[in-house]
Amino acid sequence: MNFRKTICAAIVFTIVLSMMLPSVVFATKDNASHLPPYGNDLLYERIFDEGLCFPWHTCEDSGGKCQFQVVDVPGQSGNRAFRLTVLDPGQNKWSVQMRHRGITLEQGHTYKIKFTVWADKACRVYVKIGQMGEPYAEYWNNNWNPFSVPAGGQKLTVEETFTMDKPTDDTCEFTFHVGGELAAGVPYNIYLDDVSLYDASYTKPPVAILPEPDVRVNQVGYLPSAKKVATVVTDSTSPLKWRLLDSTGKVVKEGNTIPKGLDLDSQDKVHWLDFSDFTTEGTGYYFELPNVNTDTNYSHPFDIGNDIYSQMKFEALAFFYHKRSGIAIEMPYAGKQEWTRPAGHIGIAPNTGDTSVPTWPQDDEYAGIPQKSYTKNVTGGWYDAGDHGKYVVNGGIAVWTLMNMYERAKIRGIDNWGPYKDGGMNIPEKSNGYPDILDEARWQIEFFKKMQVTEREDASIAGMVHHKIHDFRWTALGMLPHEDPQDRYLRPVSTAATLNFAATLAQSARLWQEFDSTFAADCLAKAEIAWQAALKNPKIYAEFTPGSGGPGGGPYNDNYTGDEFYWAACELYATTGKSEYKEYLMNSPHYLEMPSLMGGSNEDAGLWGCFTWGTTQGLGTITLALVENGLPASEIQKAKSNITKAADTWLANIEDQGYRLPIKQAESEQGGYPWGSNSFILNQMIVMAYSYDFTSNGKYIDGIQDSMSYLLGRNAMDQCYVTGYGERPLLNPHDRFWTPQTSKKFPSPPPGIISGGPNSRFEDPTINAAVNKSVPPQKCFFDHTDSWSTNEITVNWNAPFAWVTAYLDEDRDIDPPHNVLYGDCNGDGKVTSTDLTVLKRHLLKMNVDINLDNADVNRDGKVTSTDATILKRFLTKIIKELPL
Repeated sequence: MNFRKTICAAIVFTIVLSMMLPSVVFATKDNASHLPPYGNDLLYERIFDEGLCFPWHTCEDSGGKCQFQVVDVPGQSGNRAFRLTVLDPGQNKWSVQMRHRGITLEQGHTYKIKFTVWADKACRVYVKIGQMGEPYAEYWNNNWNPFSVPAGGQKLTVEETFTMDKPTDDTCEFTFHVGGELAAGVPYNIYLDDVSLYDASYTKPPVAILPEPDVRVNQVGYLPSAKKVATVVTDSTSPLKWRLLDSTGKVVKEGNTIPKGLDLDSQDKVHWLDFSDFTTEGTGYYFELPNVNTDTNYSHPFDIGNDIYSQMKFEALAFFYHKRSGIAIEMPYAGKQEWTRPAGHIGIAPNTGDTSVPTWPQDDEYAGIPQKSYTKNVTGGWYDAGDHGKYVVNGGIAVWTLMNMYERAKIRGIDNWGPYKDGGMNIPEKSNGYPDILDEARWQIEFFKKMQVTEREDASIAGMVHHKIHDFRWTALGMLPHEDPQDRYLRPVSTAATLNFAATLAQSARLWQEFDSTFAADCLAKAEIAWQAALKNPKIYAEFTPGSGGPGGGPYNDNYTGDEFYWAACELYATTGKSEYKEYLMNSPHYLEMPSLMGGSNEDAGLWGCFTWGTTQGLGTITLALVENGLPASEIQKAKSNITKAADTWLANIEDQGYRLPIKQAESEQGGYPWGSNSFILNQMIVMAYSYDFTSNGKYIDGIQDSMSYLLGRNAMDQCYVTGYGERPLLNPHDRFWTPQTSKKFPSPPPGIISGGPNSRFEDPTINAAVNKSVPPQKCFFDHTDSWSTNEITVNWNAPFAWVTAYLDEDRDIDPPHNVLYGDCNGDGKVTSTDLTVLKRHLLKMNVDINLDNADVNRDGKVTSTDATILKRFLTKIIKELPL
């Protein structure tokens, strides 16, 4: 497979930029004769005259609010400046900043500073060059004195020189603080132009941009029997000749493209190149367009083989071990020494730790519920994303997804394969007698248990579950968990968190029953307590405001819990069979629902997809369709039918999209692509997988393959969104440990981690600075550690990635046929009583010809008397559809 083989050639200077992305706009030179030579300047943007500002961007902290834009300077044709509009100065001088990061200061070097600032109101500016994070050492700051900027646009030009007398530091930034007591009356504008940080002995390294080929492919590879389609970017309206070559340069197949036209989400004009009928395994295949006269008339290399996902699924699952809190990440489980780290948040200084975390000390105005003061030991669990917060609602769907992987495997009879068996994963618990994937899930479930309120702590809300636990304030990138100095707090309980808890602990109880009945019984008891608590407190909504929530964690607001109630009832019913849960779920407005375009009033409204942390009814419907329960067969069939109907909707989207993906721009006022758009696709792929399980219709496998190809490189960005894979791999996700752009002392990320991907809502300062607002939605992405709204990584995104990669690899290993006629035991193309006779004779060990794939009508991987019973019921019209 095409694994990690060209990363080093992709880019020369990773500390400042990850310039592998064509939509990112930045300067590589300027013609500023009034400034020192550009090639000896540490800054990449100095004059803003081309309308660019990246790497300059803004920062808001402790109540600060601002906007920024590159604007024309009045009365100076062709001259532009960076304009910062201060809307709220916040509490501190650093509450509003404009800054250029990624600077290395060399010990003994002398630096010349120059900048010009002006404002429409009198204000002050504190300017410093120093560290981006703790301990925030400052190497130049005008002797701690801010500059006074006069009103009325009168320009202040500063020129200074300093020598770096401290050890070389690669974690520096050039920063202008304008918040707190420095600010004028808001709103006001402050401008920056002609800014330079010059070192005569420094030479700016060249920018190496990997060209975008005209032919976009899955950069990792294709399964031999998979649907294989490339997308060709071209203005041609006529078919183009293509050639497929092997690694020796030999032409192995030829054909013509299919013109598609303008792709709305990327604004690219494209053709399709279908080579599905080429199945020869090999490495280093590539395409060329012999009649296209461009320098990019080719594709990246890719492989065809059955091992495409064999390692990837394990690496996707390894993410969860790396994200464990409260345990040292050690060899051999870490994979490499550079990915090891001490245990985080266990109460050893400078941590305050998670061993005794207090409740939120401020008045939250939280659903009118008084919050009592107490502390809890909430060690363990998974860090949610790039930060050190731990969130029940986000962790809930993540742990459900891992446990659902196992439950489906168990029902299919493949639970002794790959990551599902004991010893299959590289974690400390391997070979303990339990399935490894359940061991990993248990790490999160044990943490969940600690988040539940006890009678002793607060009898009025006993059984409810705290929404989250995180730092009081955000920490900087380049912060290992054990070095986190922030105070940590439990945020108040919520109905949503309580129902996530009830659902996942009920699911855990039924899966652990055969392995650890004591643990299972405790899970179920706590789940049922949580259910009753939620019924008593159905409207404690998670609605955290910036002022009350503290800036140190994601809000995960949720003001509707009907979907969570339904999901929890489904899981509890599947585990217990109790009539109270059955009655509740059947009376839910979400009964047997599988969204294809999400509705409601939350942030998912109008988005193409099926489930997220905030929209969870689809999880319950999957459980009812998968797990044997007491619902009538006709109702189970409705659930399966709703699942396949949703998948059919997305298959139609694939055919509409030039890059063949199952989402389109949102059907909402905001439109475009949402935060974590790649995760929506991954969850859709799970639904497609179940659609194939329920119908054996190969079109759903094709949909999964198409969707995966988009994620692995066949897209408008020519980007493989997974670390460690492809010609243009993901390099710089938003993470506090795997952040080499912050400092060379931090490692690159392990392989197998997927980015959230394109987000056209421009929600972080870095994407705002780096990408033009006119860029179409599929190109709103920046592989930069500071772009948290496009390049974050999270447990609830890697969970479906692990699910799907395991499914595709399992599908290859088991090789389920795509053209099965279930019940046609004699292979004559129809299902009759003759087939039942053949099946019975086979079971009596008589010598008969039988198609075992067709005879396995319950799809459990074997042919038994159960299949004969099911087939008989089908022939007598008791069962209406096969397979069961």
